[in-house]
Amino acid sequence: MERGYEKTALDMLSFIEKSPCSFHVIANVKKQLEGQGFIELKETDIWKPAYGKSYYIIRGGASLIALRIPERRKIRGFRGTAAHSDSPAFKVKEDPEIGVEKHYVTLNTEKYGGMILSSWLDRPLSVAGRIVLDGAQGLETRLVNIDRDLLVIPSVAIHMNREINQGVAYDPQKDMLPLYGEGGEDCKGWLLSEMAEQTGTEPEKILGHDLFLYVREPGRIWGRKGEFILSPRLDDLQCVYACVNAFLENASADFINICAVFDHEEVGSRTGRGADSTFLEDTLYRLCSGLGMERAEYLRLLADSFLISADNAHAVHPDHPEKADPTNRPCLNGGIVIKYHGGQKYTTDAHSAARMKQICRMADVPFQTYANRSDLAGGSTLGNLSAARVPMESVDIGLPQLSMHAAVETAGCRDTWYMIKALSHFFGEQG
Repeated sequence: MERGYEKTALDMLSFIEKSPCSFHVIANVKKQLEGQGFIELKETDIWKPAYGKSYYIIRGGASLIALRIPERRKIRGFRGTAAHSDSPAFKVKEDPEIGVEKHYVTLNTEKYGGMILSSWLDRPLSVAGRIVLDGAQGLETRLVNIDRDLLVIPSVAIHMNREINQGVAYDPQKDMLPLYGEGGEDCKGWLLSEMAEQTGTEPEKILGHDLFLYVREPGRIWGRKGEFILSPRLDDLQCVYACVNAFLENASADFINICAVFDHEEVGSRTGRGADSTFLEDTLYRLCSGLGMERAEYLRLLADSFLISADNAHAVHPDHPEKADPTNRPCLNGGIVIKYHGGQKYTTDAHSAARMKQICRMADVPFQTYANRSDLAGGSTLGNLSAARVPMESVDIGLPQLSMHAAVETAGCRDTWYMIKALSHFFGEQG
C-alpha cells in the first residue's frame, strides 16, 4: 500500500471541507462529473441518451444520479452505488435573529436529523446552504457559504450548573441557539443581508432559503502512527467520496454503471429527492425508454442488477466495547463493513453478502461484518428503501467510524482507500 492511502484520506478530507452541506456536496460532485465529460439531463426535458455516453441528473439541488452507458447495445443490467449527501446539523429557521438582553443576537435554529447535541458546543461554526431569489428570469437559486468563523454555541459554565458532568438533557430551543453577534432589538434581517452581500443581490430579493450551521474545523489525520482521521460529516461523505471516485475511474462494457447520492437520509428519506422517492426509479425507466427499450426489457435488466448501499457503520468503541454485538465487531482500518439486520433495515441477505465478499476478495480488500446488539435498536439507511422502489439485488455496507452523528467524527485512515479499491473492481466488472 506504501501509505498511498494517506493521499486518498487527505483528498477526501479536502472534499468534505469544500462540502459544508448537501447542496455543496452535489455542486462539487457535478464539477467532477463535468470534468470527465458527463452531460446533464434535466427532468423537465425530453431525454435522448446514447450508447457510449455518460450523464447525470440532479433533483432538488441536493440529490444526484450519474450514469455511464456502455457502447455495446447488448446490456446485461445495472451496477450501482448509493450514498447520502446530508449530515445531522442545525437548520436556520425563517426570521432567525433573536435579540437577547440588548447585548447579544442569537439565531433561531432547529435540529436536522439525530444529533449528539453536546458535541456542537464551543466550536467555531458558520452557515451554508442555498437561497432562492426573485431574479430577472424568474426564481433563481444560488449557493451560499459564509466562509469565516461566524457563530458559536456557548456552554453554561460549570459554576452555574454543578451537575453538568452528571448528565444533561439539552433543550434545542433553549440551550443550543448559536451566538451571532453584538446588538439587540435592531437585528432583523442581518443574516439575509450577509447572504445578499455575498451573492451580489439585495436582501428583499431573497424569497427563500435552506441554510444550515456547519463546523468550521478542518479534517485531519491523527494518531500514534497517523492511523486515524477526524472530520465533520464523515457520515456519509466518506462513502460519497469513495463511490464517486471509483465510479469515475472505471467503466463496464456490459453494465450501465450508476452512482446515486441522495439527500434527506438523516430525516428518513421519505421526500421527493430521498432514497424512498421515485428518483432512481424514474431515472432508470426514462433512461431505458430513451434508449428504445420496452418496459419488459427494463425489468429484465433489473433482474441482473446489483446495488451497493454505502452508509457508514459503527466501529467497536474503545471505552464501551460492551455496546457492540458479541461476534460482529468492526474496527477502524479493518476494511469494508457488511451490515446485517434481521428486520431488513439493512437489505443484506446471504446471496448479496456473498457477492460483496467476493468483490472484496477479488479486489484484495479486507471486509468485516456488523449487526446490532439484539437488545439495542439500530438506525436505518438507504438500501432497503431504494430496493423497494427499484427491485435490484442489494447489499448494505459502510466504513467503520466512531462518534457517529457528532459534530466531528473519527474513522480509519486506510478505509477510504479500501472502499475505492473494492468499488473500482465492482464498477469495472465485465461479462
